[in-house]
Amino acid sequence: MCRERPVLPFAGVPARDYTTAAFRRRRRARPTSRREKAIMPNASLAFDHVHLVSKDPHAAASWYVDKLGGKVIRSSDIRGAPQIYVSLGDATVIVRGQRPAELAAEKPGLQWGVDHFGMRVKGDFDGFCAGLRSQGVAFSLEPTDFNPTTRIAFIQAPDGVSIELLNRKDQP
Repeated sequence: MCRERPVLPFAGVPARDYTTAAFRRRRRARPTSRREKAIMPNASLAFDHVHLVSKDPHAAASWYVDKLGGKVIRSSDIRGAPQIYVSLGDATVIVRGQRPAELAAEKPGLQWGVDHFGMRVKGDFDGFCAGLRSQGVAFSLEPTDFNPTTRIAFIQAPDGVSIELLNRKDQP
């Protein structure tokens, strides 16, 4: 008996039959070990930076220095706009201005893509948050227990940037 393949409603194309012997053979032929699946065996990834576009890059960079204890490690003009590198421990925040011919817009709220970036606080999490609050930093989420081992808070940075602060009790 010949079985008719279903048609995908959005394309009018027959759906793939995942029960055929040919499919099972292709599936078995795929590599299964981690070594065989390596994309680039002589390379690895490490986080490098967060890059922000700011209306006032100098004021925004100063905020990261004054409020979060960052240190400006480089400042230059790149492609017609200031670009300031702020070191925050092992992380770098690059704050740049609007370049000529660019048109940046306000964020209307939650959008697809990057929502926030997180910074780990080592030590007294609640004391650190209290210090930020005393400096006038606005919290969009007050310090709270996210799960039994993690305490989080969200703060509002310049230009609509949201930063998650977190403290993992199981990591020093």
